[in-house]
Amino acid sequence: MMMKTLGRILLGLVLLAAGALSPRGQESRSLPPPQTSGGKPVMQALQERRSIREFKPEPLADQQMSDLLWAAFGMNRPEIDHRTAPSAQNTQDIDIYVAMAGGWYRYEAKPHRLVRMGSADLRPLTSGQAFAKVAPVQLIYVSDYGRMPKVKPELRDLYAGVDTGCIVQNVYLYCASAGLATVVHELDRPPLAQAMNLRADQHIVVAQAVGWPK
Repeated sequence: MMMKTLGRILLGLVLLAAGALSPRGQESRSLPPPQTSGGKPVMQALQERRSIREFKPEPLADQQMSDLLWAAFGMNRPEIDHRTAPSAQNTQDIDIYVAMAGGWYRYEAKPHRLVRMGSADLRPLTSGQAFAKVAPVQLIYVSDYGRMPKVKPELRDLYAGVDTGCIVQNVYLYCASAGLATVVHELDRPPLAQAMNLRADQHIVVAQAVGWPK
């Protein structure tokens, strides 16, 4: 019996290393430390901020992904777990899911990494427009209403929208500073939520495409 149990454990470790087990929460992709200095001045980034819907398919480098996610909603005061974007009552209800050709991930601001959630390419589900399949990155903003126990139910949609809007603008300004293209867009939520296996209290707000301008 002991040998059989040990065999199952070893087999599980082998499958996990090979990525054959369910990826949800099992694998993480470390990101390099974000570069928090440099870039264009804020006023110049505001001047150059715009929506671009034509992308090249080339992926972002790891450093660019790191800087993008940190700018979006990373920890800028890690000693007190505060972020680069505000949230109502500091609920920090927004999770950023990152959809790419090779799979989809959840961004964890602390310790600044991507946790692999699945191997499917969810980008086509984020929009019916052609750019959804071309942009190398789709950021999917999901509000976890379970983190809003003190917020009145009738206000949760509003809070989620405002919190997401702050993150969206951070991404726009980072992309303007880094020479990247981005656009925030509507989407058909139910099919994507089903593919992501979201809970009933997790609500997709919007998605935002990011990549190199064509």
